[in-house]
Amino acid sequence: MPDAAIVVLAGTEAPSDLGRVVNALQVVKEFDEAGDDVQLIFDGAGTQWVGELEDEDHDYHALYATVADHAQVCDYCAGAYGVEDEVEASEAAPIDQFEGHPSVRSLVGDGYEIITF
Repeated sequence: MPDAAIVVLAGTEAPSDLGRVVNALQVVKEFDEAGDDVQLIFDGAGTQWVGELEDEDHDYHALYATVADHAQVCDYCAGAYGVEDEVEASEAAPIDQFEGHPSVRSLVGDGYEIITF
């Protein structure tokens, strides 16, 4: 079974960004349903999605809810993008492994495939 880390970097400003985050959620769901080890990491501008997707009125809230237990959020970037409160109120776990950010090196070292959206 492959291990995968799905990293959402797309922000919330462009219409194409919604497509990227939905594709990321679908990929996480596919890995999860196959029984693979999968992580969903919101990093950079992608941290803005957590509050959006936690909103039950969001079109893709239900999809997010199916994979939310895999969600992690870059602690530094949540602060940089001003979404600390949304992250704190969410199911997503803050992640601070390397200078406030997720450690991509550790993921690679552990054999994870890194897929970015």
